[in-house]
Amino acid sequence: MIKKVSILFAIIFLVFLVSCKSTDKNTDIYFGGKIINPKNSHVILYAMEEVVDTFFLDANNKFIGKVKKANEGLYYFSHGNENQHIYLEPGDSLMLRLNTWDFDESLVFAGKGAERNNVLIDCFLDTEKDKKLFYQYNQLEPAEFNAKADSLLQKKIVTYNEYIKTHSFETSGFNEILKIALTYPIYSRIEKYPIIHAKITEKNKLPEVETSFYDYRKQIKKNSDSLMYYPPYSRYIRNYLYNETFTLGHNPLESEYSSEFTLDLLNTINDKVSTESSKNAFLRQTVIGHFYNKSSCSINLEAFNTFFKLSTNEKDKKIITNLIDDSQSIIINEDLPQFAITDYANTEHSISDVIKDQNAFLFFWSPEFVSESYIVSRFQYLSKTYPNIQFIEIKINGDKNKRIQKLDIKNQFYLADNSAAHEFLTCKMPRSVLVNKKGKVVNGYASISSNNLTPFLNKLNKN
Repeated sequence: MIKKVSILFAIIFLVFLVSCKSTDKNTDIYFGGKIINPKNSHVILYAMEEVVDTFFLDANNKFIGKVKKANEGLYYFSHGNENQHIYLEPGDSLMLRLNTWDFDESLVFAGKGAERNNVLIDCFLDTEKDKKLFYQYNQLEPAEFNAKADSLLQKKIVTYNEYIKTHSFETSGFNEILKIALTYPIYSRIEKYPIIHAKITEKNKLPEVETSFYDYRKQIKKNSDSLMYYPPYSRYIRNYLYNETFTLGHNPLESEYSSEFTLDLLNTINDKVSTESSKNAFLRQTVIGHFYNKSSCSINLEAFNTFFKLSTNEKDKKIITNLIDDSQSIIINEDLPQFAITDYANTEHSISDVIKDQNAFLFFWSPEFVSESYIVSRFQYLSKTYPNIQFIEIKINGDKNKRIQKLDIKNQFYLADNSAAHEFLTCKMPRSVLVNKKGKVVNGYASISSNNLTPFLNKLNKN
């Protein structure tokens, strides 16, 4: 199961690995590597959601850095709009090599700590392959599905047992992560099965399953803040919470989550997740995610009020308060508020002049919340699909000298610090506003990733 790193790659870093010897080698971690076809100039290392360090690429697209007095545990690194998790221990000298054109599939590690991280990458890639199996399994009746899932799960457990048997030097912390990486994706698929099966069979209720169907829940750890941002774990917990909420009687065939479902989900999170940090994170993700999925200015005040009651994170509450205020600052069927935008020749324009007599889609964005590569792929598709709409990208904050290279510069702007637009962008999160040829707002808070945006675009494109 372990990736074989090429001899050439190992030799490239041999000199470095030898030179990494120092008196503090037991507490420091060296992290470096080479990026082929880099997307930007740096690699960022995170622990949880906190930035540990930023490493800049040299002329040969290599980077190297040292993390002093590092703790053992999960980290992740990001480059461009891609990221991947790694497990680091004090004394590691971990080198990576990847090609951004095939990020995960090309990623290999060398150096001290490489073997365990190559195994984790293999787990990730196997999980991606398993998705194809579950496309078929989800069509089966519960007993047949359970048998297939259990058979696959047993293979994962065999893999786990074989690894720890031959790697007795691994820590209990890594062994736990390895077991989660192997088994939680299967548990996650089991939690999601009832909802997907109901959609496939077009039944408005979940299939009936035996109580033993969820026996694995007895050994699941549902309250670990340290695992909150590890995808195999967080994805399982999220699917479990949604499944528990659907069992309260909600129709799985509904195209979007009802206000009642959102309320029940918030209360399910409060009941089932006991650690404060994880609970707050799921509460925040739920109210923001469901609001964006709806892709309109309409506010489910009862759900937001429930969030305020259940969350103990004051920073999150401030973000949500700003989100509510922002959504109510632009009114449907009324004129778009006037504000100034600045082009990349540093010329200021009135928004009314830029979109005059045109159907317009204004996308306000921040590098903190959305990647440039996603904006490129999304807007290249939208502009071709809806030729009668002018698509305009407006940067809220960040580097005012850096535009999106693969999109037409004539449609790109940024907001000066004194622009009146900041008055309805206080939460700094992405926001799309649709305006018709008469300058009237037809949607004041759309999301470019929501399917519910399509009807608005279709109608606007025809007028």
